[in-house]
Amino acid sequence: MPLEARSEVLVAVSVVVMAISLLTVSFRCFVRWRMLKAFGWDDTLMVLAMVLDIVLTACAIAGAKDGVGRHLSNFHSFDEFHHAMLWWWLGQCIYIWASGVAKVSIALALLRLSVHTYQRIILWIIMGASICVSLMFWFFMLFQCHPVSKFWERTGPGNCMSTDTLIRVAYVYSGICAVCDFALGLLPIDLVRQLQTNLKTKIALGGTLSLGCVASTAVILRIPCLHFYKDIDFLYSTFSIDIWSFIEVGLGITAGSLVTLRPLFRAVLGDPPDRKGKKSRGSMPLTSFTEYTRTRPDPEDAAVWQSPQPDATRNITTTVVSAFRASLNSPLTPTFAAELKKGSMGT
Repeated sequence: MPLEARSEVLVAVSVVVMAISLLTVSFRCFVRWRMLKAFGWDDTLMVLAMVLDIVLTACAIAGAKDGVGRHLSNFHSFDEFHHAMLWWWLGQCIYIWASGVAKVSIALALLRLSVHTYQRIILWIIMGASICVSLMFWFFMLFQCHPVSKFWERTGPGNCMSTDTLIRVAYVYSGICAVCDFALGLLPIDLVRQLQTNLKTKIALGGTLSLGCVASTAVILRIPCLHFYKDIDFLYSTFSIDIWSFIEVGLGITAGSLVTLRPLFRAVLGDPPDRKGKKSRGSMPLTSFTEYTRTRPDPEDAAVWQSPQPDATRNITTTVVSAFRASLNSPLTPTFAAELKKGSMGT
């Protein structure tokens, strides 16, 4: 079927948002893998979210081509309508997981920067809530009809749950997602507040880390559209739900990846970090989640290393400092984790 107004908008929005996300994730992989030599679980999950977003975009293109965004009266056969409904259903199922995986990735990245127990507890709660609510909504979307194909076929034997029930579940899902996104956006402000650095640097870091709040805006704007689930002209009326779903996933992936690109910006601007990232023991996934890496002495803390020492021991101290510096692992810059810990010790 030829694309019409709403179908064309669906394709344009999904492709543009996906392209921006893909670009930022590509830069993220370059920074984390090539520059810092520290590709972790948060990076792996963000790549997975990007793959799901690409599949979601493919479903949007195929769905728009088969009739998603059209009025019911514009379909010429039941087969056309069935194909459009199938693509819409597949897209919503994939959207749930793309959004959830992106949230978990961002939370893991922030977990690496957290220095207080309450911060880590909040992040683990966000991850648990995101996973649970995604599973809940996905199961409802998957099994709302029996057999499953009843959702897109709409004919033959079988039955579907009440649309009102699905809408209530969608409200719960969207509300929890919005709260999680806001928490992921606001928590970095508390992390950066403890840094002993100038106000300009704090504002820049806090603003970059808090970009996750933008994704929650898309979730909130999606909530008033959920009642369209029970509209008879389903594929046309749910246009706004589709649009905000694409934007939410794309913004979440983009925001979660931008926070890792500071080393690249510094290199491009001719202000590279003091030391190049080196792959060290434990620089791969989940290495910074151990209690040792959170509580070990910080080589960047001048108070630890500036005490007077005999010449004979100075070389030993320098060696220890270099060894610790080589093992630092940060999603932003090789020194950010150290700055954050120094700030927390100074408060």
